[in-house]
Amino acid sequence: MEDLDWSKLGFGYRPTSYNVRCYYRDGKWGEIEVCSDEYIKLHMAATALHYGQEAFEGLKAYRCPDGKVRLFRVEENAARLQRTADATLMPQVPTELFVEMARKVVRLNQQHIPTYESGATLYLRPLLIGVSPQVGVHPAKAYLFLIFVTPVGPYFKGGFSANPYVIIRDYDRAAPLGMGTFKVGGNYAASMRANAIAHSKGYASEFYLDSKEKKYVDECGAANFFGIKNNTYITPKSTSILPSITNKSLMQIAEDLGMKVEHRPVPEEELESFEEAGACGTAAVISPISHLDDLDTGKVYTFGDKPGPWSTKLYETLRGIQYGTVEDHHGWTSVVIE
Repeated sequence: MEDLDWSKLGFGYRPTSYNVRCYYRDGKWGEIEVCSDEYIKLHMAATALHYGQEAFEGLKAYRCPDGKVRLFRVEENAARLQRTADATLMPQVPTELFVEMARKVVRLNQQHIPTYESGATLYLRPLLIGVSPQVGVHPAKAYLFLIFVTPVGPYFKGGFSANPYVIIRDYDRAAPLGMGTFKVGGNYAASMRANAIAHSKGYASEFYLDSKEKKYVDECGAANFFGIKNNTYITPKSTSILPSITNKSLMQIAEDLGMKVEHRPVPEEELESFEEAGACGTAAVISPISHLDDLDTGKVYTFGDKPGPWSTKLYETLRGIQYGTVEDHHGWTSVVIE
């Protein structure tokens, strides 16, 4: 195992030993290639560089207290990438190929998987790009699918703790019928300026209202939003929100714990009625929101300086399933290394 203090890892790129690659040419996927090179040789007119034929995913491998290494809902990531591929006219990566490559890259890099006690994980980044040249807006004829890994710590400093967010109205992450429901790089480029503004003002992240009317809650930066009141888990329904696998899991866990679940439009004024609120996603898992500031109106929505009881229970249950310490009733995890 790599010799470092895993508990001090931040969320960033750190080199590992291998990545896995597969090319799509002449209408079919080729053989899986194992590579130690961190770089890609890419044509200067590749569609990924000019016309946004690029999609990615994010998932984690967990070293568990029973000594096994598990992946969480890997088939869901494969399905979401397939949806994004359809939207960007790229070939679907078959689920079997996606899963085989994910398992292979974890096994190849097992010395880089953090210890259970550290709270860190091995992050997998599947990437699908158009690699053949085009001058003119047309899909590529050749594609590359690769997965690299890197060990990561908590997305936010302090891990599972409450953080302040700020409503940003001057920038939109995605249009209502645009690419917001797909995991493409352009959505993240669109959020960088708002995110930088939020950070410069001392907030953990920006908070978006819907881009059409600015009346409804959309997302917390690059994560889904949820609010809790009256034993009910409420999360926005919108045509510009990425369907989070973490949020989908939390909705099921909330039902399992006896909560009601509502997936519906959430008007901004409803924010003041929530007892707890948070952001959720693969990177952050759950990031409780301490308070949400609306700088345009001066309104402050307060949810508590510490994670609330329901947020804590949801977090502990999800993490327990991922680490194999809570029974996985839904078959979400798969053992990669015994």
